[in-house]
Amino acid sequence: MDIKKSEEILAEVHRNCLYAIESISDILPETDDTEIKEELMRQHEEYEHISAKCALLAKARGIELKNPGPIKKAMMWSGIKMNTMKDDSRSHIAEMMVQGTVMGVTALRSSLGEMSDSFGDGEVRALAEELMHREEDFEKRWKKLIA
Repeated sequence: MDIKKSEEILAEVHRNCLYAIESISDILPETDDTEIKEELMRQHEEYEHISAKCALLAKARGIELKNPGPIKKAMMWSGIKMNTMKDDSRSHIAEMMVQGTVMGVTALRSSLGEMSDSFGDGEVRALAEELMHREEDFEKRWKKLIA
């Protein structure tokens, strides 16, 4: 098993989940739309679930996952607040979520594409693919809410 590659993939999954969880937590108070809130909370739970799986895999492999620093979090928070201050409509929030999921899927595809077919850690690959497929599903759901 390539420890370095496992570490990189788990770090990408971890980062992706944390950014999504943080973004959802920042967006939730900015909307009064019940349907949007329910979708945000459902997706938050799914990201939490994958994040927990990621933490368990990392622990089992002796890999330390790092959290984003306070400056990155503050930048994300201020970007979301400014975006929703200008427009807190259902379609705008859905567009913001689509942008986030597209970035996540792109990062995961890139990481998975760099893996060789002989990459020996099937659990890590499966978790990254699970997150990528969930994010693709999230993207489809948000696109339906844009119209």
